[in-house]
Order: sequence, then structure tokens, then C-alpha cells
Amino acid sequence: MRLSYKPYQLELKYPFTIAKFSRTSTPLMLLEIEHEGKVGLGEASMVPYMGESIETAIKFLKKIDLNWFSFPLDLDEVIAYLDDIEPGLPAIKAAVDIALHDLTGKLLEKPCYELFGSSPDLMPLTTFTVGIDEPEIIIKKVNDALADGFKLLKIKLGRESDKLLIETIRSVTDMPLYVDANQGWADKKQGLEMAFWLQEQGVLLIEQPMPKEDIDGNAWITENSPIPIIGDEAIQRLDDVQKAKGIYHGINIKLMKSAGMHEAFKMIKAARENNLKILIGCMSETSIATLAGVALAPLCDYADLDGPFLTLNNPFKTPEFKQGKYILNKQAGLGVNFI
Repeated sequence: MRLSYKPYQLELKYPFTIAKFSRTSTPLMLLEIEHEGKVGLGEASMVPYMGESIETAIKFLKKIDLNWFSFPLDLDEVIAYLDDIEPGLPAIKAAVDIALHDLTGKLLEKPCYELFGSSPDLMPLTTFTVGIDEPEIIIKKVNDALADGFKLLKIKLGRESDKLLIETIRSVTDMPLYVDANQGWADKKQGLEMAFWLQEQGVLLIEQPMPKEDIDGNAWITENSPIPIIGDEAIQRLDDVQKAKGIYHGINIKLMKSAGMHEAFKMIKAARENNLKILIGCMSETSIATLAGVALAPLCDYADLDGPFLTLNNPFKTPEFKQGKYILNKQAGLGVNFI
């Protein structure tokens, strides 16, 4: 078995601005794991606020003993092994996990979604994310989404311009919206007022309204909100799912936080057991990590998997996408195709 990797800088079409951060690119680590003539592809998207970097990724990958892996894989043991090497670093662990799933699908000659029992017929609509920006740029982004066939928008909020941003979007489209405050609301009563106003504007859900440490504030908004409240920054890995019950209506699962597809699948099952809604989301990603999320999306209620549509230099073909949904095919593994 052979592991190889290379850094890659993913450039964004527009500066990506949320409540507390802004960036124009995202550092990635692209992986290949080769075994018996098949190559599994993986990806780590290391957004700066999560604390990972090219340097931490290389340091971690050099500690992996490839002789430890054997097929068929016990993925619980794989994740435990990766966690034993070093705590944290979920994005680079996700890259290894994704590559192993892609490799497994190719060895078994099965698409990855079949490994999880996902049905292509249950694929949810996915959103096109609109970051905080000036009104004229917001309108350009909305027009991009319409041109690409999206049927849902996800709007980043969390600043004093929240209502202006929504009103700008409503000046050009009546498309249903999700919003993500990214912990940007400081006052729970004002947050609840916004929730009612947003419902009137056609918003279907709100992600992480208050700082994740403000458990009582988030729980109070959830209890009184007319639309679902989804935990985002508060939800990292499996242990966080049980903690979300009673605080949020649902959870946002991102592979770069869950350490990959295997633990994300376990989080989906745990969320169902706790009657929590599930949004599967993404960071700034190429088609590799996007298709990993797409394989799990039919098991979820909502999807935000727009990475390839927000970037300039995705080195892989954009996954098939029609009428606001990804189209799963029978290609073995994740179904990633090189340009």
C-alpha cells in the first residue's frame, strides 16, 4: 500500500466572508492511497479558523504506518488508530478516511453511496452559499446560483447588515433560503426577533445563531423559534450529537470536522436516534470531498455541498448536477473524474 500527498491552494470565486472571518483561498491536502492497482482519493480542506495547516497535515501523515491497514477495513479501528496518533486534526483524518472509502468502493466495484445504503432517489436539494458582501456583489452571486441551476440559497449573516443582505436578495429572487449566523448574534431576544422576521422572508432554517458556548441562549431561541435551529460550530464529532438534543432542532455534519465519512455516518444514525434533523455541509472543497458528502446526503434532511461551484481552480470535473440536486451514478468509489 502506498500513500502520497500534495498541498493545493483552492482559490475562491469571490472573497468568502462570514460573521467573524474573511478569506480568498483555502489550503488543501490532496491524498492518494494505492492498493492492488486501485487508487483512492482523499482531501483535507483546512480553513484557517479550524487550526489545521499544510504543516500540521504533513507532520501527521508522516506518522501513519501503512502496514497497519488491511482489507477489509475495520473503520472503527482505523479512526481509533488515527486518533491515537494525535488528538484533533479532523480535516487531515478526513482525507485519509475519504481516500480509504474511495479505495474500498473501487476494490469492491461499488459506488461509495451503496456502502452506506444511500438511495439516489432521496437526494435532497443542496444550497448555494452567499457570503457577506456589498449589495452589487450579492446580486452577482445570486445570479451565479440561478445560472448553475440551484433552487436554494444559504445566506451568511451575523453582522449589522443582516436585514439589508436579505432584502437585497429578495430584490432579485424569491428562492427559499437557509441562513447561517456563524455565532454572530449576541442577544437572544434580538435573535428570536430575527428568526420571526426571517421566517416572513422565506427562510427555512437558521444555523448557529449564538456563540456555541452560550448553551442557554441557543436553547432558548430553539424553544421559541418558528423555524428549525441547527447547531453548526457546536457540532464537531460523534460525542457532540447527544449534547445537541434539547439545545438545537438539528445538527450540521461536516466531514472536515467529523474526521471523515465513517464517523459522519455514525453521527447521522445518532441524530436519528435523538430525533434531530440533519444538514450535511462542507468547507471550501474540490469534487473529492464534495462527492464524499454527496454519498451521505440522501440519508440527511438538508444539504449544503456547493464547494465546486464557489471555486476557480477545482482540478476535477464538477459532479453532475441538475435542478438543484447532485446526480449519483454507478461509478465505483466516489465517482471523481479528472479534467
